[in-house]
Amino acid sequence: MARNKRKSSEFKCEHPLNNRCPICCIVPPHILENVVVNGNPQQRAWAFRTLNVSAQFRGRRDIIGGVSFAPSPGEKRRTIYDAKNSQQLPGTIVRGEGDPPSSDECVNEAYDSAGATYELFYEIFDRNSIDDKGLRLDSTVHYGVKYDNAFWNGDQMVYGDGDGELFQRFTTSIDVIAHELTHGITQYEAGLQYYGEPGALNESMSDVFGSLVKQKVKNHKAEDADWIIGEGLLTSNVKGVGIRSMKAPGTAYDDAVLGKDPQPGHMQDKYTGDEDNAGVHINSGIPNYAFYLAAVEIGGYAWEKAGKIWYIALRDRLRPKSDFKKAANITIQIAGELYGISSHEQKAVQNAWHKVGVL
Repeated sequence: MARNKRKSSEFKCEHPLNNRCPICCIVPPHILENVVVNGNPQQRAWAFRTLNVSAQFRGRRDIIGGVSFAPSPGEKRRTIYDAKNSQQLPGTIVRGEGDPPSSDECVNEAYDSAGATYELFYEIFDRNSIDDKGLRLDSTVHYGVKYDNAFWNGDQMVYGDGDGELFQRFTTSIDVIAHELTHGITQYEAGLQYYGEPGALNESMSDVFGSLVKQKVKNHKAEDADWIIGEGLLTSNVKGVGIRSMKAPGTAYDDAVLGKDPQPGHMQDKYTGDEDNAGVHINSGIPNYAFYLAAVEIGGYAWEKAGKIWYIALRDRLRPKSDFKKAANITIQIAGELYGISSHEQKAVQNAWHKVGVL
């Protein structure tokens, strides 16, 4: 039976069916809306402000096109700005490529994690930055006052400091940074619409590569990784380990203020309401779990085979309106092309999509 429809929210953003680059925030609206309802007065104020600030960006993003400021192929070009708790972007430059570490840990975390994301895509997938043409990696830290989110706005990364009671600073989790930067890659490649199943695939792709960046930095094989998105992001006041779990959707948090993780791991529990752009953050649990199952069954380092299959799908095969079934068939086909028909790798991918009920 399908998951019951959630009550429509006043914070629901417009259907961005024609927008290849919507505002893509790491903390889904249903978490912040739960804080508005369940939190203390100060927490409610922080959450309401975060929702409203994020909404200011929605529907106003354009793809960067024809801008020739890329460095030479293979070079990282990171620039970190400080908004100084304003909402003006990008802010003041505080660290450029090759500069020594800052005394500000947020600056260094944004710099190092952007570099780790660049390196995974360049070294493993031969991709030169977000647009594959050397697009520089700009980031702004200390955005807003106690802003409880991080996002890719079509041009750059933006990080809030968190409120300190529910959320830590948003540069603390490398998978959060890699997740958001991957939205930029999706923007330039598949252009998955940010609504319904295509939107959930969009979110899932960011979770997949966000997790892979963390796994590569930690040198974790698939079976040893935590598969948590937002590890370290929640404070000790919150009952939870992160904002999503790829290996166990629906178990990342169960908290009096944040609510309970609503992610399904199987199509029979798919969310069918219209909140969260028809469940882009909620239903991403289904393809997330499929990737986890495939990676573990294939074995070894997840970025080597499973990651390659998913990357080729994102770069070459998926289209703006691709749904879960289309993604399943595409990844199965790619696995056969790369590793052979009826190979262990192809069977693992096929088994994974069957286990989550897409096939």
